[in-house]
Amino acid sequence: MGAVPTVVHPEYKGKTGQTMKALAWFGPGDVRLIDTPVPDITEPDDVILKVTGTTICGSDLHLYHGEILALQKGDILGHEFMGVIDKVGPNVKNHKVGDRVVVSFQIACGECEYCKKKLSSFCDRTNPSSLMNTMYGHRDAGFFGYSHFTGGFAGGQAEYVRVPKGNVNLLPVPEGLSDEQVLYLSDVISTAYHCVMDTGIQEGDTVGIWGLGPIGQLVAKFCRLKGAKRIIGIDKVPERLAFAEKESGVEPLDFTQHTNVVKRLQEICPGGLDVGLDCGTFHQPKTLLHKVEKALQLETDVPEVINEALESVKKGGKVGVIAAYAGYSNHFNVGAMMEKGIRLIGNGQAPVHKWWEELLNEWIIPGKLDPTFIITHRVPLEDFPKLYAAFDQRKGGVCKVFVETKFSNPPAPGCPLTTRVDDWAK
Repeated sequence: MGAVPTVVHPEYKGKTGQTMKALAWFGPGDVRLIDTPVPDITEPDDVILKVTGTTICGSDLHLYHGEILALQKGDILGHEFMGVIDKVGPNVKNHKVGDRVVVSFQIACGECEYCKKKLSSFCDRTNPSSLMNTMYGHRDAGFFGYSHFTGGFAGGQAEYVRVPKGNVNLLPVPEGLSDEQVLYLSDVISTAYHCVMDTGIQEGDTVGIWGLGPIGQLVAKFCRLKGAKRIIGIDKVPERLAFAEKESGVEPLDFTQHTNVVKRLQEICPGGLDVGLDCGTFHQPKTLLHKVEKALQLETDVPEVINEALESVKKGGKVGVIAAYAGYSNHFNVGAMMEKGIRLIGNGQAPVHKWWEELLNEWIIPGKLDPTFIITHRVPLEDFPKLYAAFDQRKGGVCKVFVETKFSNPPAPGCPLTTRVDDWAK
């Protein structure tokens, strides 16, 4: 469909003769560690980063399964990472070589009307995808490592990354904080906080959280810190339910035991939830109907969780959707939303720039939030292909993983030590 003009471009020059390790997509279920040229300064606002910490995100599984449009063989994956600056372009004034920084997963220009409000995920000028524009009527910002649907920018599951618009897309890391404490400001901490703030969780609320992966666990923690009275977590993975109960006082609801989630919530929460939060995924339908429709490509996304939330919240309640939906769904219960006067809030891709300084300065540095509680494993970059398979199948109690490169610092005290995936994903 052609590219929309933008102020940044995904192409990069490689340093002559230098290669790096990177994780690339070659088809559904087929991700490989490849040797590829080290990126170099391509545009004057670029920063080249040596990656000291990266990870796998739940939304990466949509790529792994080939569910995101415009993936191309050889695309380098990864949108959640941090590192040390190796090189800066001539226009970069806010940072210098050697600075330790976190990268926002979206690429913001820093100058459009959205960026001026720190709504970095809505940037108008960095994603050339006319396909997204056609599907949604507008485009989100360009994202790292998330297909050509979000711009085709090489991602951070690699040893080096080119960061466009380096003046605005990097957060300096203060001395005294470990990489494990700050890495996830790149995405999941900011995303979880945005879900809670954007939906408007209030003190005394009864909240239902669908999906207890890393986002759901952090959402539960923030709901507790914001004064929620009750938090009910809906999932099917015993380890995740037990983890949320232990860490955040979540009341577990296993939907394999209580298959009618709405009925069960009505039993234990008469009158309904104040707020329902969808922190799950669209790619795992629960019912036969949606399994068939997805198999026949009659829908891409499944609205089952949203419908459960709509039917479970009280009249005048709120439903926040932070789960990564990308396309079209059937059988959405629009009647429940209208008749009950529910505020259905699409939280969108979290505007990292809006929240990451607040999270760093008001939550992490004072010790109100220790985000390392979500880290269950630490593995070397070489294990990335096996990690995708283990993460997809939720083996070994995996929640959030710190993936180290040859540039990483040693594990921080109290954080998981380096292990190989074969040792725990059995």
